[in-house]
Order: sequence, then structure tokens, then C-alpha cells
Amino acid sequence: MNGYGRGFLSMTPVVKNIILINIVMFVGYWIGMKVFNMDLNSILGIYFPKSDSFKPIQIISHMFMHASPMHIFFNMYALYIFGQALENVWGPKRFLIYYLVTGLGDAFLHEAVIAFQYNKIVHMLSPDLVQTVITESASTITAGADFGNAAMNALAVLLNTPTVGASGAVFGVLLAFGVLFPNTQLMIIFPPIPIRAKYFVLIYGVLELVLAFSQPGSHVAHFAHVGGMLFGYLLILYWRKTTKTLY
Repeated sequence: MNGYGRGFLSMTPVVKNIILINIVMFVGYWIGMKVFNMDLNSILGIYFPKSDSFKPIQIISHMFMHASPMHIFFNMYALYIFGQALENVWGPKRFLIYYLVTGLGDAFLHEAVIAFQYNKIVHMLSPDLVQTVITESASTITAGADFGNAAMNALAVLLNTPTVGASGAVFGVLLAFGVLFPNTQLMIIFPPIPIRAKYFVLIYGVLELVLAFSQPGSHVAHFAHVGGMLFGYLLILYWRKTTKTLY
């Protein structure tokens, strides 16, 4: 695995460029907030399609935006550690396809869950009230007010909360590492014990699934993480059935 883990300049090309793009976008987000009082995450993060803030470009752009230094650090560090091994095995083109598919998969499953929540809420409201929320919720939230109705407020939050981050794609990368290198020993920091990659991925996947169902109102998009892993696994299965090798 040439170039694996030998520093930034010797990193595999796709991993290096993805990390660079994410860093540039995060710096742009930070400058926009500090200098221009403009939130790029609210523009490039993905919204539910029923929201007036939704734009098709967000389906791609959301996976290159992050909310905090720790958010981007852990995602890019995981990509640096695990992504290079995959790119060395698959090659740049196939790795990029995989990364983008898992990122799209995270958006698909996340939006499907939002759609379920949306339909559940709108059944509590009349069509007129739903339309009121759709057209007025952004300005209402910006003004620091609410609608005085719990269901309308919940719908307003659903429509006006963007989702950002590469986590879904990174979880897909983690899944692929566990599939391709199942017996590689990884060292967990807390607790400091070695564990094989296949068990690490299995534990992470089950944990995310449990959190997704047990914390539906969490600010962490657990279903997006599950979506990245699910679509990654399906893509690997497809490649294994249609090609003799994964190269």
C-alpha cells in the first residue's frame, strides 16, 4: 500500500484532494461567519426538499461542509487513516465513486427519515397551516419567534435545519475497510484495547442503528451514518458480483 500513512504530501490523490476541499470549505465557512456574518452551512447544507431553502446542489455540497473544528478533524482523520488503504486497493477512480455513492446514500436515508417525520407532523395540521409553516417559518425562526403551536414549531425546525458533514461517506469508508481488511488489528483509545476491523465496524454499525432509533431528535444524523454504511455495503456486493476482483 504505497504512500499509506506517510504524511500529507505522499497521501493517495483522491483522499488528499477530498481532505483539501473539506478544509477549504471549512475555512470559507469560518471566514464567512466571522467576517461577513454569512453562514455557508445554511446555504450548502442539505435541507428537506419541501423547504424553500432546498437546492439540488446541496445533495453533493453538504458532504463537504462541517459545523466545528472537532467535526471536521475526526472525519478527515478517519478518512486519512482508512481511506488510503482503500484507494491503494481500488485505485483513485473506484475509490472516488465509492466515496460519492456513500455520501449520496447518507443523504438519501437521512431525507427518507425526514420525510417520514414530515408526514407524521403534517397529519396533525390542516393544509393551510402546513403552507403557512413552509412559507413563513424561515423568517419566523430568524426573528426568534414561534407559531405558538407545537406541531407547527416542530415542522418549522424540520424544514429549516440543514445537515452537514462527511460523516456518512466516512462511515462508508470505515465499512469498506472492515470488509476488505477484516482481520486488521485496530487500537481503540477508550478503552485502550486492540480489536479486529470487522468487529469494530460491526459494533459501530449496530451502535449507530440503536442511536438512530433511540434518539430521533438528536442533532447527530445517525441515519445518515447508517445510510453511508448501507450503500457502501450494497456497492461492494454489486462490484463483487459484476467483476472478478475489486480492483
